[in-house]
Amino acid sequence: MLTKADDFPIHQRAEPIATAGTDRNFYDRYFFNGYSADGGFFFALALGVYPHLNVMDAAFSLIADGVQHNLRASRLLAMERMDTHVGPIAVEVVEPLKSLRLTVGGNSHGIRAEILFRARAPAVEEPRFTYRIGPRTVLDYTRLTQNGCYEGTIELGGRRFVVTPPTVLGTRDRSWGVRPIGQSDPQMPAPPRVPQFYWLWSPLNFEDRFLLYHRNADGEGRAWNSAAVMGGLGDAQPLHMAECRSEIVYKPGTRHAKAAVIEATDRDGGRWRATLTAQAQFYMSGIGYGHPEWGHGMYRGVEAVGYDTYDLATLDENEPRFQHIQALVTAELEGPGVRRSGRGVLEQLVAGPYRPHGLTGLFDPAPG
Repeated sequence: MLTKADDFPIHQRAEPIATAGTDRNFYDRYFFNGYSADGGFFFALALGVYPHLNVMDAAFSLIADGVQHNLRASRLLAMERMDTHVGPIAVEVVEPLKSLRLTVGGNSHGIRAEILFRARAPAVEEPRFTYRIGPRTVLDYTRLTQNGCYEGTIELGGRRFVVTPPTVLGTRDRSWGVRPIGQSDPQMPAPPRVPQFYWLWSPLNFEDRFLLYHRNADGEGRAWNSAAVMGGLGDAQPLHMAECRSEIVYKPGTRHAKAAVIEATDRDGGRWRATLTAQAQFYMSGIGYGHPEWGHGMYRGVEAVGYDTYDLATLDENEPRFQHIQALVTAELEGPGVRRSGRGVLEQLVAGPYRPHGLTGLFDPAPG
């Protein structure tokens, strides 16, 4: 089947763009987050395409006054990947790798948005993520990450939030490849084992630079994908660190961090340290990650829209669907001749055993 994408010089196979290899878990996704300097609001948007499931879905979440509002939408893809809108939610590439427009149009739940993302630094290609359990390839994807600022407006129940740069900063990413989507696989490779996944991701914004850090590790604490990148603003090429590591201080009775330290060594031997303090938590199930009904790639019908809220003061963060979070953090950066204060997020998903932190079960809390 020919689609609009076939009129662009972007083919990677000797087939129409509608065909994306043979793995049913192939996906292509946008993600954005943004936060005000005073901590008054936080928003996130995701839009995903699942060619072999013939589904496109999207979600927009806003935290204001201690409540997380989640608007979710899903539709039949009909194999047309260039129409990046789902119900009231849309993403438009205005200038590739420079600016993108996020729109939440009219709906019955009182959330609207018209926001423009502008890059404040080049996009960074992260190391390819490939993870196998025995013979089974579970993850195999590429991702770019880019820090930026936002401008526009968000409306919630008649209340209007003005989004202005540089007071509203954030990060976007684009990832594509293979990861578990839709309904779970009924049979994983033998023998059965407790699922295990350790993930940290921290994009940080400072006045004159950015820092990106991530870590995937096995249950023994051995990293299988980890990197740190620091860069200036504008078109300056970022610096890829030679080494990096992190330490976590958990909130009592949880698997979520109240504080963290990221350490990196640059290729000239310079040592860098970012000290993070968590201020609030955004729950990724609001935009579909791990949601039991609105998970990524789940077929909800030809077109569907849903809405709910999380009261952050009473929510049980130890429930499985609330394990995957982004903590809004303040960051203190120290390095050779540099001291900066900034903001960002620390994304966390720690499932299964992780011996360095004394974790043994699927979601048992960290030892006190």
